[in-house]
Amino acid sequence: MTKSRRAVFLDRDGTLNVDRGYLIDPMDMQLLPSVGEAVQLLQAAGFVCVVVTNQSAVGRGMMTEAHLGRVHEEMNRQLAAIGVTLGGIYACTTPPSTTGNEHPDRKPGPGLLLRATAELQLDLAESWMVGDKLSDVLAGQNAGCRGCILVRTGDPIDETQFARARPFHVSDDLLAAAQHILAHPI
Repeated sequence: MTKSRRAVFLDRDGTLNVDRGYLIDPMDMQLLPSVGEAVQLLQAAGFVCVVVTNQSAVGRGMMTEAHLGRVHEEMNRQLAAIGVTLGGIYACTTPPSTTGNEHPDRKPGPGLLLRATAELQLDLAESWMVGDKLSDVLAGQNAGCRGCILVRTGDPIDETQFARARPFHVSDDLLAAAQHILAHPI
């Protein structure tokens, strides 16, 4: 039996790269400063870094799965150029529900994290979720992650929404989040 590994689940837009709304053109992919250093620190400490991202542009007909794949290829190319390889990328391409019955993979649902956990043999109780939206924090909490961190590099933080989630940490960027994770071993 393979031993479970700990992970850091990472939102994409606003956490790893500049949030440009619907990122359709791979040439618009721009990693945020210190992302490489942050992921290198986490990987050196034994964390598997996995992207979990809502990408409704596919479900809205704004781009195809193939186009999304090219965006992710460009992200992986930029990460590889700074010495980083992700453990996986999981995307929910379903748009938000108009009936209130959301797809379980769409954050704040835990589906993407649960699927990655099963496929990559990860341990949620030793894993963290990092993102720039409350839906990222809620996805991590709904999946049973050890901790969740909201970063200030994407959407402006609306503190009035904090009551919807259990306590979580707020960091300025992914590097500060990585440092927080490493400072809080199990």
